[in-house]
Amino acid sequence: MKPLPTGQDAEAMIAEARKALWVMVGFLVALWIVQIVNWLMHYSLSFDYGIRARETGSLPEIFSSPFLHFSWAHIEGNSGPLFIFGFLAAYRGVKKFLWVTLLIIVVGGLGAWFTEADQTVLAGASGVVFGYFGYIIVRGLFDRRPIDLVIGLVMALCFAYQFAALLPSEEGISWKGHLFGFAAGVLGGWFFRERRPKAEPLPEGPTTLLDEPTQA
Repeated sequence: MKPLPTGQDAEAMIAEARKALWVMVGFLVALWIVQIVNWLMHYSLSFDYGIRARETGSLPEIFSSPFLHFSWAHIEGNSGPLFIFGFLAAYRGVKKFLWVTLLIIVVGGLGAWFTEADQTVLAGASGVVFGYFGYIIVRGLFDRRPIDLVIGLVMALCFAYQFAALLPSEEGISWKGHLFGFAAGVLGGWFFRERRPKAEPLPEGPTTLLDEPTQA
């Protein structure tokens, strides 16, 4: 397990956290701008650029659907958790966070595209939210960092109700999208874990005995 960060490490972490904060602010601003335009267009963007289950021509919409919602209540429900989980997923490193986000979008989107019922249109950032949730829960286990272990445990306890959304639920909510997003986040925790260099073996050579007794 890694030791607690030193002063220099803490400064670097704070600098990266600032970048993470602005990334998430920018992400939310983009979501709300799209939502306003979508609302003005009577949510036609959600139907045109949302994922249509098992339609091959809809596969590119895997990348657009997380930015689209079906109502104000829909985006409001996603915005808070998205900001909290996204920031905690990004504060360790924005570059890694972007790769984790891409993995969650692709794996979560493909899983929902393949398993949802025909004629279903999927849109919303909830799959990404659950991906970040899964990622921050397991990241400390894979990276063996005490602070991330604590963060993951606290988030799991504080947002335990979120686990209910990973099970079959009311009609109109893609629990499968939640489940695949969560699984993608866990996969991201393992795939993007911090890899430590293997310890080099000691060089072979003659062994010298210390304090070897001498004969008189």
